[in-house]
Amino acid sequence: MLKDRTAIVGIGRTRFAKNLDEPEKTLACRAVLAALDDAGIDPAEVDALASYTMEETDEVELAKSIGAGDITFFSRTGFGGGGSCATVAHLAMAVATGQASVGVAWRSRKRGSGVRPWTNTSVQLPTPAQWTRPFGLLRPVDEIAVLARRYMHEYGATRDHLFNVALACRNRANQNPEAVMYERPLTREMYMDARWISEPLCLYDNCLETDGALACVVVGAERARDCRRKPVYVHAAAQGLPAQHHGMVNYWNDDPLTGPAWTAARQLWKTADLGPQDVDTAQIYDAFTPLIPLSLEGYGFCGRGEGAAFTEGGALELGGRLPINTAGGGLSEGYVHGFNLIDEGVRQLRGSSTSQVPDAATCLVTAGEGVPTSALLLRN
Repeated sequence: MLKDRTAIVGIGRTRFAKNLDEPEKTLACRAVLAALDDAGIDPAEVDALASYTMEETDEVELAKSIGAGDITFFSRTGFGGGGSCATVAHLAMAVATGQASVGVAWRSRKRGSGVRPWTNTSVQLPTPAQWTRPFGLLRPVDEIAVLARRYMHEYGATRDHLFNVALACRNRANQNPEAVMYERPLTREMYMDARWISEPLCLYDNCLETDGALACVVVGAERARDCRRKPVYVHAAAQGLPAQHHGMVNYWNDDPLTGPAWTAARQLWKTADLGPQDVDTAQIYDAFTPLIPLSLEGYGFCGRGEGAAFTEGGALELGGRLPINTAGGGLSEGYVHGFNLIDEGVRQLRGSSTSQVPDAATCLVTAGEGVPTSALLLRN
């Protein structure tokens, strides 16, 4: 069991922007060095690394560039945003089992200034995409739009419910000077009048396209007590790849609306001393607004089909039933494959968020729903 045997003791980031001049490797190194400085740990002590399969900066280049010592553990997690929490989980397992002592996870990305991958359709035809791309589902948003339409049809969810999600994230970004959407309010009229990206999803149902990098440092619980910052303990972690899974739309699944979150959640709560009722705030992966109600159901905050209604009455806002994405999330702070949600979870439990939940002691962080996913339960 991982329960509280390791902790996140340092976080670091670059700024987020539509177009940063520095290359991804430079951004990655800046974020990692900032996280180590935050923890008060010398780069030469780093002996474990974890990132994404989509990360362009490899372990060799990063280790040399930051001045790391001998690396005794390194891993990469797949499926884009689905792997965010798994990077920390892998480091926690490595440290807890003695494979390493100081781990760094990171993600660097220049999506805001880069070429969109869907512009080259010929490279998008490996299984299972060969069965969906020729019929017009070229982008992740197209796939999630189909899933959202089915959810709306089956459970009566409306665009107002999706607006509740977008608004909660934007309201928190409006309080966060580091957010791309800082001081840029969102109204219902703006939302309803926005252009379609893939119906029923409009502009504000989609995450930002952002350049930036983030990192965090993981050590054992005993070492964590002597670090510069208040430790945030990894209480539980899980990954989830359900039987029959087939991409974001899940056509071949008996129940397309029961996604990877359900599998990850069962494992997470099984290995934790806490449950959904004990979570003070949640940082829920929000590449698209419909992922929030689906994840609320999957992680047990409400029943099947109740995720849309859960968003009503300011439930997701600061002071509501479950404050989410308190720095703005992927929709309004920055989109770096969900790593900023880990960062914000740490800030909440340190008590240093720009939208602080009073006395927050537990935080759920989730990775992308719709793809093989991962999750962390953090506590202070």
